[in-house]
Amino acid sequence: MDRRAFLRKPASALTAPAAALAESAQQTNPPAETISPYANKTLPTLPRTNAGLTAYTGAWGAAQAAHLLRRCLFGPTRAQIAAAAGSTLTAVLNGLLTAPAAPAPPLNVSATDTSVPIGQTWVTQAFDQNFEGVRRSSLRAWWLGQLLADGTLQGKMWLFWHNHFVIELADINDARYGYHYAELLRGQALGNAKQLCKDVTVAPAMLRYLNGNQSTATAPNENYGRELLELFTVGKGPLISPGNYTNYTEADVQAAARVLTGWRDNATTIAGYYTASRHDTTVKQFSGAFQNQAIPNGGDQEYKTLVDMIFGQAETARFLVRKLYRWFVYYVIDATTEQNIIQPLATQLQQNGFNVGPVLRTLLASEHFFDVVNVGCYIKSPLDFSLGLLRQLEVAQPTSANVAQQYSVWDYFNSLTNLQQQYLGDPPNVAGWPAYWQTPQFNELWINAVTLPRRNQVSDALLTTTGVTRSGFLLIIDPVAWVQSLPAATAQDPNLLIQAFVDVLMPFALTATQLAFLNDALLPGLPDFEWTDEWNQYLAAPTNVAKKNAVATKLRALLKTMLSQAEYQLS
Repeated sequence: MDRRAFLRKPASALTAPAAALAESAQQTNPPAETISPYANKTLPTLPRTNAGLTAYTGAWGAAQAAHLLRRCLFGPTRAQIAAAAGSTLTAVLNGLLTAPAAPAPPLNVSATDTSVPIGQTWVTQAFDQNFEGVRRSSLRAWWLGQLLADGTLQGKMWLFWHNHFVIELADINDARYGYHYAELLRGQALGNAKQLCKDVTVAPAMLRYLNGNQSTATAPNENYGRELLELFTVGKGPLISPGNYTNYTEADVQAAARVLTGWRDNATTIAGYYTASRHDTTVKQFSGAFQNQAIPNGGDQEYKTLVDMIFGQAETARFLVRKLYRWFVYYVIDATTEQNIIQPLATQLQQNGFNVGPVLRTLLASEHFFDVVNVGCYIKSPLDFSLGLLRQLEVAQPTSANVAQQYSVWDYFNSLTNLQQQYLGDPPNVAGWPAYWQTPQFNELWINAVTLPRRNQVSDALLTTTGVTRSGFLLIIDPVAWVQSLPAATAQDPNLLIQAFVDVLMPFALTATQLAFLNDALLPGLPDFEWTDEWNQYLAAPTNVAKKNAVATKLRALLKTMLSQAEYQLS
């Protein structure tokens, strides 16, 4: 199977009102979009900034804390920003780099799966094709719920490794394998990249996804060996000649495939296992790209020797650091950034035995990260947009007291991010989501004629007076409650109130003209004191429906304008 095929379908015009969003979210194959004629044609070559990895010692306040948290979390709340601003950069990073406790496994929430009662886990049950669909939905919902609740860097790195060591749940067709894979990535999200690579290599989900379970001495399968080199570790490099990609050759792919023979997946134990009779016992010779190293027969440990050899190449560290940089900072890596940021971080990664935590700390605490050119320059992914909306505007969520309701809401948001072209558990192919690798457009690909209306529909639907109801639970943005949590003087002053929203929702300060535009959205043609009067009237009679609706209508108009602005699409 060609797992690199990325089928594109013609984009259709999207004119559905917000009320139709729940229905449209049931689509399982959202339309794709061709690259815009206005997208980047080439990448800039001039240095964006000369700032390096020197520790940042500049101002530390709400703006800097918000920038850090936006890149490290799926949308920080106002309380999280305030707490970080009142702390120190070092202390905040300490918290972000401290992984939370492992969550309980996903639960059955469907009467279809009769293997376990509703509210109990299915992950240890036998495979049954009749239950696969609802188990897979449960896994996706659980995964999104963990990302939504996470308050550390683990969530973002969990998704990073999912986009790096890609599998597709629909292809492996066993949700139990998918859970094992997801837990492997989560547990090592902030840990050791080399060890994770070794573990992923023999994980049952990967063995099935890239056909490693079919690879024998007489018929080595090259799928995983090829992706291990090209996508997971060292990368191709410039083409030198047919079959020679600088960092490895076609002969190296073939040798790696032979190293990896003999591995299979066990659907009972949900683990990879080694069969000696299926393994190629000959010596595997590698090219000059790997200093002509040879790997002799090592049985069930031979794959570790292969990974160690690949991670012994300096380019592997650089390849991984570039991907981390594009994930957390910006997609353009010019020559200056390569020299000032990528190279020293790659050296640090190697010196730390490929533990990613120290490298992330250095990058996120650097002058480069806080340089103004790297603030608000990144287009949000669908997961960043959708989960950030829920977190930033503090949309109430169902609790574990009603797991069916809770999973239904999480499943609903998975369907919405799917429509925006990012489906958790199913990147489009083994290379991951194109926005992280497709040069020169990169994350511009998140915004197109299909996805932008879908984003607006999500925020518009949650801003209506009726919100969206899923399994009896109302999902709705309550702007009145949000404003009531502000200091009284801020809530009463329309300009201070608008600035409070800007500080949370926008990645950088707005101009006076933009702020005036937002003031007009809140108070169209009215003087500022009208808001103060109406707000105080509401506070004096909070149970008066008419008075509450008066301020709520104005706040919804303000938020609808803000959430549709280009700035809100940025992080």
